[in-house]
Amino acid sequence: MDYLTAAETAEKWGISDRRVTKLCNEGRVEGAIRKGFMWLIPAGAEKPQELKRGVKPTK
Repeated sequence: MDYLTAAETAEKWGISDRRVTKLCNEGRVEGAIRKGFMWLIPAGAEKPQELKRGVKPTK
């Protein structure tokens, strides 16, 4: 399986690498694993939907 770093994923998804890291810390990126201080995200992972205030997430 191919993995991307948070910075590579951020560029792919059009968001900041800090936001990708936060999504990984919250467990919202399927298949992301942590190696030391770096997150590895599967190349085929999809960007999680943004949660809106007051709206309960659906699973």
